[in-house]
Amino acid sequence: MTAPAPIVAEFVEWLTDFLPDDYYERYQDYRWDIPLRCDYQRAAFDAGWIQPTWTHEHGGRSLGLRSAMGIRIEAALRSAPKLPNIAGPNVAAPGIRQFGTPEQIDRLLVPLLRGDEWWALGMSEPEAGSDFASLRTRAERDGEIFRVNGHKIWTTQAHESRWCTLYARTDPDAPKHRGISCLILDLRSPGVRIEPIRMATTSDETFCEVFLEDVEVPADNLLGPHHGGWNVALSSLHHERQMIWIMNWVEIKRGLASMQGTSDEHIYTELGSLLADAEALRATGYRSLANELAGRASPEANILKLLGSVTLQRVWDLSASAAGPTSAADPALLFERQDALAATIYGGTSEVQRNIIAERLLGLPKG
Repeated sequence: MTAPAPIVAEFVEWLTDFLPDDYYERYQDYRWDIPLRCDYQRAAFDAGWIQPTWTHEHGGRSLGLRSAMGIRIEAALRSAPKLPNIAGPNVAAPGIRQFGTPEQIDRLLVPLLRGDEWWALGMSEPEAGSDFASLRTRAERDGEIFRVNGHKIWTTQAHESRWCTLYARTDPDAPKHRGISCLILDLRSPGVRIEPIRMATTSDETFCEVFLEDVEVPADNLLGPHHGGWNVALSSLHHERQMIWIMNWVEIKRGLASMQGTSDEHIYTELGSLLADAEALRATGYRSLANELAGRASPEANILKLLGSVTLQRVWDLSASAAGPTSAADPALLFERQDALAATIYGGTSEVQRNIIAERLLGLPKG
């Protein structure tokens, strides 16, 4: 199930022309080059590669799902520059395009996709991180505004973003999944206070806390139905998780390649298991695409997230074991191991994925 060769070849040619001649020789430097990554996003939007299935005005080429997956896999395999604000094009944009009013789409979508305005996701809270439905931030309707009070955490890049898709409880008496709304929050609004969280490793995606005190959000900034934020969140995150498994699969392959030449038989045993898991991840991703193309329900998303996250961590742990004592003095390997730790958190923690798989896919009773 591969993308048509001509469209992939066209993308590869475009990417090759865009990248600096020494990109792969100096990749460890270029991966942190924000100006290059911003230029890449703008160029990809103009060329129609940001959201390949969308229309040209929204950064696409009206391609089918199969072609789009082929392009995304090729971009990952070739280490295309990472978008500087991933939450915007991959999570906020699909939600705005699907649920936004014509005015919201016209004002917000293109600057978001081009990277002119960055976006954050106001979902997790101190006591409602993985359990999104338990959020306690309140938004009370007061005439033509919502008055918002609450506290968000792990809000990536909030300190650098202009906008935020903010999820808040608008009906405290409704069942917890049904009383949530999504608001488009201007992070420059009075009453918004943002505090970056000190990170344990090198990262350009800084976590933040966002404090909201009597913040006034225009009622016109409601995204999707009133009290219908749960479905907005599920739909938006579906797009993110499609990207995550591809990213994890490519990073797993890169980690496996780093162990070529090892002579430790114990490493080989574990290596074989990880190779099988990498292929299982790819096959499951293709099965998910086949179900989507056929219009069938696709239960693979949670499996892909869990398998990809866990396998990625195992790969870089094994790579450190294969390197032996020298791994402690290798900053690049240390970064890969630390970065892989985040895989079991972003996009939904592994604990939550296991619960969903157990309850919804296997039909097991709640513990």
